[in-house]
Amino acid sequence: MKKILYSTAMAWVLAAGSAQAQTALMFEPGSGDFNWESYEALKSTQLNGEQVTVFGPWLGPDQKVVESVLAYFGAATGADVKYVGSDSFEQQIMIDAEAGSAPNVAVFPQPGLAADMAARGFLSPLAGGTGDWIRENYAAGQSWVDLGTYANASGEDELFGFFYKVDVKSLVWYSPENFEDAGYEIPTSMEDLKALSEQIVADGGTPWCIGLGSGGATGWPATDWVEDMMLRTQTPEVYDQWVTNEIPFTDERVVAAIDEFGAFARNNDFVAGGAGAVASTDFRDSPKGLFSSPPQCYMHRQASFIPAFFPEGTSVGEDADFFYFPAYSGKDLGNPVLGAGTLWAITSDSPGAQALVEFLKSPIAHELWMAQSGFLTPHKGVDTGIYADDTQRALGDVLLGATTFRFDGSDLMPGGVGAGSFWTGMVDYAGGKPAAEVAAEIQASWDSLK
Repeated sequence: MKKILYSTAMAWVLAAGSAQAQTALMFEPGSGDFNWESYEALKSTQLNGEQVTVFGPWLGPDQKVVESVLAYFGAATGADVKYVGSDSFEQQIMIDAEAGSAPNVAVFPQPGLAADMAARGFLSPLAGGTGDWIRENYAAGQSWVDLGTYANASGEDELFGFFYKVDVKSLVWYSPENFEDAGYEIPTSMEDLKALSEQIVADGGTPWCIGLGSGGATGWPATDWVEDMMLRTQTPEVYDQWVTNEIPFTDERVVAAIDEFGAFARNNDFVAGGAGAVASTDFRDSPKGLFSSPPQCYMHRQASFIPAFFPEGTSVGEDADFFYFPAYSGKDLGNPVLGAGTLWAITSDSPGAQALVEFLKSPIAHELWMAQSGFLTPHKGVDTGIYADDTQRALGDVLLGATTFRFDGSDLMPGGVGAGSFWTGMVDYAGGKPAAEVAAEIQASWDSLK
């Protein structure tokens, strides 16, 4: 442990020559369409060289981008901001907190770890009024407050986490050319999506490509389907109860959501290669059927990262595009969005740490990363024209149109379930095992961990 702590401490020393040494700002203040007024407003907070340390999961190109954004906070306030990234963030932040050497601000890839640290007294609550600000300024604002609110060491709920940089999973990918050739329109409801699937079959085509293969993680794509279906058939409160096991996997509402996935994945006519190919098809290969001639399928439900596995030369926005995985028009559940993201929390309180969270509220903090790509935000006060390209802008619009946002449920469950029995159970289900039987096995695995 001493060796690890020493290396972390050395990382802060080395960071002194990194982000702050790069005094040139990426975009000249006053240029372009950025909200420079929010940047100028930061100057009313002067930190006069106070060191503000930030520890997060980003390395490589992402580290350079986050440092370029933090540089504006330093330039406006006079703070000495140092960022250190690690591919062992989850383990290291807990070690540092237990040793009393935590950074001022930590960037959590998952809310579960932040909740655990809040319960142990390792996080400081955000300033009063932050929750109200989020409700007013973030689309689906209450969702983001809920996701950042945890029990403190006394068991009382407080707002500890501020979400900044979000990913979207509720997407369906398709080929615009194939849709145009067949005369298909983008469905705007789940009823329309199912009707379109039936129409494609009637026309002699196959509507979906689905693959669950992922080496040791085989099965995870199906958990995203089930989570999306839970949000489209039940209230957010029921989703939350399921994720914490307040209601068991065997609850009829959960079993029904699994079968909603099965309506697509276990229908031989609906899936390229037939239902028997779903579990054995690698998720990275599954979207390629969109681009074959004639198309092996017309739609593929997957998160915003999937274009990385499209055939070389595929242009998103031309050869491929996406639409929001729609909600049922017959259910009063709004437009739920499933996704992930990073939350920023104060692990060593200071005026600089509080000021940094205030910076994250400003439109300029979001726009500076938006312009460099790889960043989505639910902030309603940003200029979406600043997004690096039309694809990012359209993804951002999905977030802005959300009435509910929920984090990937399997990531919030105990590892033995969310990255274990839930995965394998979905493989068994895709292979024909009844949903109720699969749900009972997953619940038994959860009970064994209690």
